[in-house]
Amino acid sequence: MMKKKKSNAIMGMAFFGPALVLLTIFLFIPMILTLVFSFTDYFALSPGLTHFVGFENYGKLFKDELFMQSFFNTVKFVLIILPCQGLGALGLALLINKVTHCKKYFKVAFFVPVVMSLAVVSTLWMQIYSPEGILNTILSNLGINAQPFIHSASQALPSIALMSVWQGVGYQMIIFLGGLQAINPALYEAAEMDHASAWQKFKDITLPELKPLCVFVFITVTIGAFRMIVQPMVMTGGGPSHSTYTMVYNIYETGTVNWEIGIASTMAIVFAIFVMILTVIQSILTRDKEDKHVNKKAKNG
Repeated sequence: MMKKKKSNAIMGMAFFGPALVLLTIFLFIPMILTLVFSFTDYFALSPGLTHFVGFENYGKLFKDELFMQSFFNTVKFVLIILPCQGLGALGLALLINKVTHCKKYFKVAFFVPVVMSLAVVSTLWMQIYSPEGILNTILSNLGINAQPFIHSASQALPSIALMSVWQGVGYQMIIFLGGLQAINPALYEAAEMDHASAWQKFKDITLPELKPLCVFVFITVTIGAFRMIVQPMVMTGGGPSHSTYTMVYNIYETGTVNWEIGIASTMAIVFAIFVMILTVIQSILTRDKEDKHVNKKAKNG
């Protein structure tokens, strides 16, 4: 018996060990170094002159106008993306779930942009948004003046957000579609016997059954939006007038272009705190929803 337990332990470590080593090298050690560097004035081109500065970097960060602008740009992007992508995905899932023919082709068509490179998608939409692009051509035919889109400080961020919704909505759509197909059809049959309207069935059956998925989609879309960098890097370079300059873009340029590793590490820690807060919110909301869902089913049982 002891030999079998020892053999199982060795087998477990054989599978888990390499993953733990990789996690340590590429995740845990960089995280620790980032935290340490955030309390220093580490400059990559002169590492020998590094000094401990305590919380000075954090104080400077929130007084830095460019950082605050990048933070608010990121928040604006999240506020645009979240309702558009979440509701868009749910709407598409509801429509495709009702389709009886060629459902597979609709799913593939909406999911294809998800697997495309963001750099490729961004380049494609630069052509769509150009003054002679298809979008301005359509607007001109409708009698509407051509719009600057990504060349305007007021329109650039919403334009990138629209492109991001188109590129990412298919992933959340597949998640919602799986949730819809998992709902017990007997619930809808019982509602029809009570002469419930389509809205009542959606409000009283579909939404409650999809609540855990809604929380998951909310968190993943929010975290994904906070991580935006490729779209503004390719399409606008953070402009015009830093209107599309995001937190991750700021971290990238500060660390790899300006070589200010200390400040970049501080930005990364602040960004990580946002992610951790969102993760905690997800855990609390998901647990509460699942507990209520289980209790409700137990009572009905």
